[in-house]
Amino acid sequence: MKMTGNTMFVTGGTSGIGRALAETFHDRGNRVVVAGRRQDLLDTMTAERPGLVGMKVDVTDRTALAHAAQTVHAAFPDLNVLVANAGVSRPEDMTAENWDISDAEAVVETNILGVLRTTAAFLPILKRQPRATIMATSSALAFVPRADFPTYCASKAFLHSWLTSLRHQLRNGPVEVLELSPPYVQTALTGAQQASDPRAMPLADYVAEVMRLLEAGNHPRGEVLLERDFPRRWAERDGQYEAIFAAMNPA
Repeated sequence: MKMTGNTMFVTGGTSGIGRALAETFHDRGNRVVVAGRRQDLLDTMTAERPGLVGMKVDVTDRTALAHAAQTVHAAFPDLNVLVANAGVSRPEDMTAENWDISDAEAVVETNILGVLRTTAAFLPILKRQPRATIMATSSALAFVPRADFPTYCASKAFLHSWLTSLRHQLRNGPVEVLELSPPYVQTALTGAQQASDPRAMPLADYVAEVMRLLEAGNHPRGEVLLERDFPRRWAERDGQYEAIFAAMNPA
């Protein structure tokens, strides 16, 4: 993936990792279209960075996503990078008497179907470029889950497997497929507490490390993964799965 001169579409781009990536890529000389659900945040971002394009899009809304794809295809025919970052995370207590699957359905709708729909909408234009990239945000929790976020972790495991297949199918074409697997980062993904949790990696530090890995092309198997997460990535291979799972999910 080249680091400048791209035309990029970033979903989930108004907060957290998505916003940090969108702004960083814009500052490096890329044309960036930021997609998000909140118009006020889009307005703030575009006001702060002239040239940044905001587009109100909800990836769970098929009609809105299809319209966005048509608009982008017409306005930015040179689009060559898709960052499918939109995602939600919700805890679930399946021991509760009133437990239902509404939270799980919301996670699946955004984290799985949202990524699939976004990829399907933009893949045709990416295939027409001489060089293009799809980068989707998974999670290091795809490899060893936190049991209190069961569907979120499972959705990221799904993406890991699906992106592996997508990468294989597109191997002879111009589109590379990258999987961004963040650790626990200071964002508001699970609420305000996470954004200031000292145990979480500062957002700016994480994005700087991602940029370094992308610049160096250091993403074996298409996985943009920090060294700190290698133990989780290879837990089963190294016979450490049970120990790491227990440490992450104390009794």
